[in-house]
Amino acid sequence: MNFLEEKILLEGSIKEGNILKVDCFLNHQIDIDIMRQMAYEFKRRFRGVEVNKILTIEASGIAIATLLGDLYDVPVVFAKKSVTANSTDDKYMSQAYSFTHKKMNNVFISKPYLNATDRVLIVDDFLADGQAAHALIDLVHQAEAKVSGIGIAIEKGQQQGGRILRDEGYHVESIAIVESMDWETQTIKFREQPVLPLSNPKLSIG
Repeated sequence: MNFLEEKILLEGSIKEGNILKVDCFLNHQIDIDIMRQMAYEFKRRFRGVEVNKILTIEASGIAIATLLGDLYDVPVVFAKKSVTANSTDDKYMSQAYSFTHKKMNNVFISKPYLNATDRVLIVDDFLADGQAAHALIDLVHQAEAKVSGIGIAIEKGQQQGGRILRDEGYHVESIAIVESMDWETQTIKFREQPVLPLSNPKLSIG
């Protein structure tokens, strides 16, 4: 069992409707130590992969992406879900259905922040049906850039998103993969993965 799986069992909870609630450390209140460990683990798993930009979608993926961007020393871009007064008209647009909020979101990235020379590592907190990931992939392809990989904190393995992305040929790394959840018993079963070495935030990874 790795550090994130242990954290989920310790502080997470299951809500009716197949909802894994981890907002006490991941997507409402943020545990910086866990974010740091995830960033180092993604850097380890994507060792040797060319990356010059980190991409996520607002809002919950931003914290992980920022720490990972610091490790790579590259810019972090996040796709926005709402147009503001200072949004440019020159942007890439896509759509993503939110499993949590049960609605379709228009997402966009201003064109100057994504271009054909970029080798993009996509990062997000959850992967369920893969809608958000496919929207980000679409934005990368619109810019004629390349997807270097997809890093996910928690994958819902009982849903199809991870399988579809891997079948499409993408390098997907999920730190915790939930195989099954039971709301009544509050039990979670994780998919077995190779044993990970203890993450060390002081470790220098080239």
